[in-house]
Amino acid sequence: MALLKTIVAKLPLAGAVAVAGLSLSACATKEYVNDRIAEVNTRITAVDSKASEALAVANAANAAAQAAQATANSDSQRIDSLTTRIDTLQAAPPPPRAPRG
Repeated sequence: MALLKTIVAKLPLAGAVAVAGLSLSACATKEYVNDRIAEVNTRITAVDSKASEALAVANAANAAAQAAQATANSDSQRIDSLTTRIDTLQAAPPPPRAPRG
């Protein structure tokens, strides 16, 4: 019975210590939260900058590819035109030759 009275007597003290410990460790201060938000915002800014740079490079590559495609199309049309002219010249009979001497 004496042991039970000792345990019961110490129970309010243990409860108070537990409540105090939880109340001190469970709250984040505004400064802590603001510091973490600032860190995250810094990282977001860095990632956004890298994404913008990558987009600019991709747009430049796209423009270069479109210019190359336009040049290839133009060259292809020119080759088709020349092929038609060469086919016409090859199909024509050779000009008559004048006899020698």
